[in-house]
Amino acid sequence: MLAIARGLMSRPKLLILDEPSLRLAPIMVKKMFEIVKTLNSEGVTVLLVEQNIHHALEASNRGYVLETGRITLEGASSELLDNNHVKEAYLGM
Repeated sequence: MLAIARGLMSRPKLLILDEPSLRLAPIMVKKMFEIVKTLNSEGVTVLLVEQNIHHALEASNRGYVLETGRITLEGASSELLDNNHVKEAYLGM
């Protein structure tokens, strides 16, 4: 959370976040993704690299799924959340 705050001090147009939910308590993960949504709604573009695919896709407009270093799926986040491969491989459904 401190790293995000430091990054925002310069009023960036683009904020790159690499695994921001790593080692956070579940309540803080939820809060962090709310902050990402708010930042984006205020005009900050956020490039988010995240393994928590459910939260990441809910907080984003567009997503890319990487498998062994290659983009295997891309599209609107809502479409990826409904994708059968994503559901089976990453959401345990």
